[in-house]
Order: sequence, then structure tokens, then C-alpha cells
Amino acid sequence: MLNGCSAHNLARYKDAEPKMDIKEYFTGPIKAWGIIQDRKGQVTRRFDVDMVGSWEGDIGTLEEDFKYYDGETQKRIWTITKTAEGQYTGTAGDILDKANGELQGNAVRWAYRMDLPVGGKTYRLTFDDWMFLMNDGVLINRSYIKKFGITFAELTLFMQKQDEK
Repeated sequence: MLNGCSAHNLARYKDAEPKMDIKEYFTGPIKAWGIIQDRKGQVTRRFDVDMVGSWEGDIGTLEEDFKYYDGETQKRIWTITKTAEGQYTGTAGDILDKANGELQGNAVRWAYRMDLPVGGKTYRLTFDDWMFLMNDGVLINRSYIKKFGITFAELTLFMQKQDEK
């Protein structure tokens, strides 16, 4: 899913600072705040996420606890594997097959599919995630949620590393 055109776009960030290190960033506690917008740009959901990451060699675990402002909660546990320099795969219980990730400079791009329940129906969707490392331990994640190649929703997530307790 990450192929020629996609890799070319990611390559423009290869010299961007600060340099992203997935293993370093996703170790320890992280707090996140996000919104989901429909294709008209209207915010349809807001949520907070508490994350904790750990690594053993080239295999990491990222536990995510979502708290939506409407009261819904959700838990996702990712297993992330470094497969080569700047190349990663990820799996989670609700992700179909595996997520493919690539890192260059301050940017990471993930591509994956999942079945997403919405209002009593389930939709098979494609996610095109772009993460950009900023200063002060902030990571901005923009996710384009697509069906049949058409973006019908966008997710914006701001993450910040937290001090170990």
C-alpha cells in the first residue's frame, strides 16, 4: 500500500528536523487529543487517548485507551515491528492484515485497512496516516479515512510524550 508515488511524497521530509525515532517516541506514556471531521469539515467526534509504549529489540507494544466525549471507550493494542531501516509493520485486533509504515526525517506514513462500526453498520475503510514530529515531544497525526479511494472523513490527533511517573 506504500508504493512509488507514496514513497516519493514521503521522501520530501528526509532532511526535516527534529528526526523521528519510532522506538524512542513510542516508549513510555503519551497523552493525545483528537477530533474526527466528516467530508464537509464538521467535527463529528472528539476524544482523548492515553498511550503507553514499550519495546523489546525491534518489536514494540503500544497500548491505546480512547475516551470519546460521548462516553464511549475503546482499547487498541498495537504490535509494531521494525522490518528494515525506516520500515515498519503493525498489527492490532481491529486492523485487517497489517499496517505498513515508513519513516523519513520527521515524518511517518502508515497505511492500513480496518472494519469500522458506525451507527449499527460496519464499513471496510482504508486509513492513510501521516505523522509529523514537532518540537517539545509533540507529534501531529493526520489520518485520511477512505472508502473506494474517496476521503470521507479526517482524523487529527495531537500527541505529547509525558514524563515517566
